[in-house]
Amino acid sequence: MSEKTKYSDVELEEFRQIIENKLAIARREYAELKSYVSNSDGNDITDTSPTFKTLEEGASTLSKEASGQLAQRQMKFIQHLEAALVRVENKTYGICRKTGKLIPKERLRAVPHATLTVEAKETSKR
Repeated sequence: MSEKTKYSDVELEEFRQIIENKLAIARREYAELKSYVSNSDGNDITDTSPTFKTLEEGASTLSKEASGQLAQRQMKFIQHLEAALVRVENKTYGICRKTGKLIPKERLRAVPHATLTVEAKETSKR
C-alpha cells in the first residue's frame, strides 16, 4: 500500500471546522486585549484619589504593555490560522513544508496551523 500524500476533502473539511473554531476564539480574545490596551471601556485611573494615582499608573502601564504583547502574539496566531485556511482551500494543508510528508492528524488537531512534522521541527532546531 502506498503512503498517503494528501488529505481527502472530508478530512480537510474537518480541519477547516477546527481552524474556524479556533479562529473565532482567537479573534474574540484579540478584540478583548485590544480593547483593554486602548482603554476603550473608559475604566481608567482618572477616577481614583491622587495618593494612589502614581502607583496605579505604573501598574496600569505594565499591565497594558503585557496585554499589548499578548495582543501581538494573538494577531500572529490569527494570521497563522488564516494561512492554514488558505492551505485547506489549496488542498495543500497538512503537508510538511520540509519533508513533503503528511503531518499526523493528531498534531494538526492540537496545532492546526502546523506546517512541519514533529521530526522536521526537531531537526530544524539543531
